[in-house]
Amino acid sequence: MKLLSMKLNDEDRAGILINDEVLDVTRFIEIEEANAGQIAADVYWGQAEPAKGAYRDALDIYLQGASWLRRILERAQSSEIFIKELRESNALVPLERTKLNPPVLAPGKILAVGLNYAAHAAEQNAKLPEFPLIFSKCVTALIGPDDKIMLPRISDMIDYEAELAVVIGREAKNIRAERAYEYVAGYTIMNDVTARDLQRRERQWTRAKGLDTFAPCGPWLVTADEIMDPHALNLELRVNGEARQRSNTSDLIFKIPQLIEFITEDLTLRAGDIISTGTPSGVGVYLEPPVFLKAGDSIEITIERIGSLKNETAGPQD
Repeated sequence: MKLLSMKLNDEDRAGILINDEVLDVTRFIEIEEANAGQIAADVYWGQAEPAKGAYRDALDIYLQGASWLRRILERAQSSEIFIKELRESNALVPLERTKLNPPVLAPGKILAVGLNYAAHAAEQNAKLPEFPLIFSKCVTALIGPDDKIMLPRISDMIDYEAELAVVIGREAKNIRAERAYEYVAGYTIMNDVTARDLQRRERQWTRAKGLDTFAPCGPWLVTADEIMDPHALNLELRVNGEARQRSNTSDLIFKIPQLIEFITEDLTLRAGDIISTGTPSGVGVYLEPPVFLKAGDSIEITIERIGSLKNETAGPQD
């Protein structure tokens, strides 16, 4: 399933993508309650009944359980008459009319991996790392599809990094690699926007990777059951339509189970935390000559079986 968060009448609402339409889960349940007077707990309510309007993002509905989600989908598509009712009540709306948020609105942590594609190491003449290089991106850097990446005043060397991101589905600590997938809710796309001059000058990457708007994420969370092998996905990044990065996740040096085992050694991951797994070759800083983002640039990342994440840049004065 593709689970998402969207802005609807100035409210954050969780949704499920059904073909080219989005089901507003909160509105769907309101309609079901009105139709039936009450709804059977084993069919419509998940593991914990939320307060009215509490379904705000993909995590909210993911945590209700796979069975709950499947039953909602079955009911939402049960008849043409009911589909018509959902459309007329704006519970089922065209995707093109929705404003998407990041799939998870408030992850506790965003962790990312440096130098994790073999070709990316090669383009900078770096040795392959012996163990994963983990850093944090600030949660305040998180933005959604079509949100603007704001070019900062303190850097003029802003670069892109297309990355497959993993969303954690339940609390994980000291997890062995062979059990790692049990803790994965699903996958999405991250653009690890980076200020290269800050990254080089400051020697640690907190500001270089964590400035406001430096973590575009989306368009939705694809549940893990839909991607049996996350290490066989084509990945591409385009700037103003020009392909800059083109690779496959098979080139990852440290695979997702290895990353989860390494990260959770005496460090707790919680549901909604995000791991951005690294970027392939083709970043702007290693082009000849180097090319950095400028105001008005359009960056689109596409990952097979997930979709596309598109953002534009804007200057600090915009």
